Amino acid sequence: MHPEFEHASDQASYRRPAHRAGVELYHASILRHRFEPHTHEAYGLGAITDGVGRFRWHGGEHLAPRATLMLMNPDDIHTGQAETEAGWGYRMAYLDVDLLAELSGEPGWWFDAAVAHDAGSAAEVARLIAGLWHSGDALDFDSRLLLLVQALRRHARLGGPEARVDAAMRFAPVLDFMRAHLHETVTLDRLATVAGLSPFHFLRSFKAQRHATPQQVLMAMRLIQAKRMLSLGEPPAEVAAAVGLTDQAHLNRAFVRRYGLTPGRYQQQLGTRPLRQP
Repeated sequence: MHPEFEHASDQASYRRPAHRAGVELYHASILRHRFEPHTHEAYGLGAITDGVGRFRWHGGEHLAPRATLMLMNPDDIHTGQAETEAGWGYRMAYLDVDLLAELSGEPGWWFDAAVAHDAGSAAEVARLIAGLWHSGDALDFDSRLLLLVQALRRHARLGGPEARVDAAMRFAPVLDFMRAHLHETVTLDRLATVAGLSPFHFLRSFKAQRHATPQQVLMAMRLIQAKRMLSLGEPPAEVAAAVGLTDQAHLNRAFVRRYGLTPGRYQQQLGTRPLRQP
C-alpha cells in the first residue's frame, strides 16, 4: 500500500540494476491518481497491461488501452491518468540515450507516436520488462535488455525531420539557461531576454513549440535533477534546496504528483535512502 496516493489501490514501484547504469524499471497500477505534466531524460519504453490510460502529449489527448506500446522520447512532457473505473496498469523501462544507442547500434532513435497498437509486441515487451524486474543475473539482464530494444525496433525512426530538429534548436539556449539556474527564481522577462523576444511573444512561441509552459518545463527539469540526486543518496531536504524548491514538503508534493510516490519511498525502492534523514 502507498499512503501518498489518493486511493489505496494505486501503486508505483521503481527498480534499478546495480550493474548497468542508464536503466530504470517502473511498474504501476493506477486507479485514481492523476500525474501532472512531467518528463523523463530517458526514453520511456513499455506496454499497457491492464485497463486504459489517458495522457496529454504533444498538445493532444491520447488513449492507451491494454496490449498497446508506450513509446516516449526523452524530454517528452506528458500527463497520465486512468480512463476507466477499471484503472490502468503498465510496465516501463527508462533507457538513457547513450545506452539505447549502444544497445541498438543506431544513434538517433525517435518515435513519432506515443502509442503503438501492436498487441504481439506489447505482450513481448511486457514479458521482457517483467523478466528484467526479477532478473538476478547480470548477463541474463543485459541479454533481456537487448531483446527489449530489438522488439521495439520496428516502431523507431532514425534521425528525424529537419523541421523537428530546427524546432528543438529554437529554444535550446533557453533550455540550457533553465538547467543552469534550477536553484534560482526564474522570471518570464529573464527567459525572454535569453530568447531575444518580447516576454509574451516568447511565452506564446515557447508554448506552441514545447506543448507546455516555461514553468511546466522548468518544474520537469527540477524533478529530473531531483531524481538524479535522490538516486545518488542525497537527503531530500538538500535536494529540494538544490533544485529551487521551497522545502522538503514542496519536493514531496511535486514528486508525488509527477511520479506517484514520495522521494523517501523512491530512495527506499532504489536502495539509496540516506541512513539519517534530516
